[in-house]
Amino acid sequence: MASFFLRRASFSATRLLYSSLSLSTATIIPKSNPNPNFIYHHHILQLSRENKIASPYLTFIKEISTIPSTKKEQKQNSGELPKRGEKSWIDVHLPRQVRPYAHLARLDKPIGTWLLAWPCMWSISLAAEPGILPDFKTMALFGCGALLLRGAGCTVNDLLDRDIDTKVERTKLRPVASGLLTPFQGLGFLGFQLFLGLGILLQLNNYSRVLGASSLLLVFSYPLMKRFTFWPQAYLGLTFNWGALLGWSAVKGSLDPAIVLPLYASGVFWTLVYDTIYAHQDKEDDLQVGVKSTALRFGDSTKEWITGFGTACISSLALCGFNADIGWSFYAFLAAASGQLAWQIWTVDLSCRADCNRKFVSNKWFGAIVFSGILFGRLLP
Repeated sequence: MASFFLRRASFSATRLLYSSLSLSTATIIPKSNPNPNFIYHHHILQLSRENKIASPYLTFIKEISTIPSTKKEQKQNSGELPKRGEKSWIDVHLPRQVRPYAHLARLDKPIGTWLLAWPCMWSISLAAEPGILPDFKTMALFGCGALLLRGAGCTVNDLLDRDIDTKVERTKLRPVASGLLTPFQGLGFLGFQLFLGLGILLQLNNYSRVLGASSLLLVFSYPLMKRFTFWPQAYLGLTFNWGALLGWSAVKGSLDPAIVLPLYASGVFWTLVYDTIYAHQDKEDDLQVGVKSTALRFGDSTKEWITGFGTACISSLALCGFNADIGWSFYAFLAAASGQLAWQIWTVDLSCRADCNRKFVSNKWFGAIVFSGILFGRLLP
């Protein structure tokens, strides 16, 4: 609002100046109405060269006529993302220079970190000896690793999808897509996150280091999948649930296929449920942009498909628990988790973006219920 009045002041001052010099503003402002700042500045410089205007006045007009005139310019000068709703804790508590990077890593949306961390915690707890709590240090390392890897994945996604994100309502205000950060700055931030992640990876055993590093191929290639296949959610499942393999190897130093493969498969099926629901938020924009998703592939049959994936998820978890010889309490919690997943599938309104997001976010509780079942199943054999 302040910049509007200042620009109006610039316009009025210029009209007065031209009037005093017997010049018509109609001769200098075309009907097509180009940017007035450029016109004023151009003609005032011309008058200055002809010694018809004093330099202090020139300085005043130059200053008030070059105020950023667009929202994008104002945003770039302020270092903040434009907001549709309330500000997040990032915009309230972090320094202005840091905010775009925090938004790029989605630090204000922890659901992605939870979804990445839970399969790790499941696996670490399964690998614990009966009657003994899982190793807290290992869980803390994997929690930090989930935060960093999720941020790195979001950064890769935004760098590769920056042209697509500008055309999608939900993503057009992301830091790279909106121009708040340049691709080079995003790339530098990605390197910083990967460097910190390497520090965590090096604290694991050699088997886990190789296994963990191999996941980077999935992380870097996932954002491209939506361009080639209607099943990017399945590829995300392979990526997001790698911790189901890595957590076990970090404790045991190797893999037990009879236990970790059903656990990994359950995570992939779980991802197909929650990320298909999530993808329904963007299905109209995805059609216009030309990217693919399971939401578009399944269409009106989505609930039948995700019911099948949910059943496969619970069945795989039951098989994993049976092969791990886990206690009976695990199956009680698994029944509760089944109820939570069924509630999501049966009650979600796939035509309502807000409800799709609510159901998606609720999956942190599904992960917590399964983790509790594994924990008590190991402590109470």
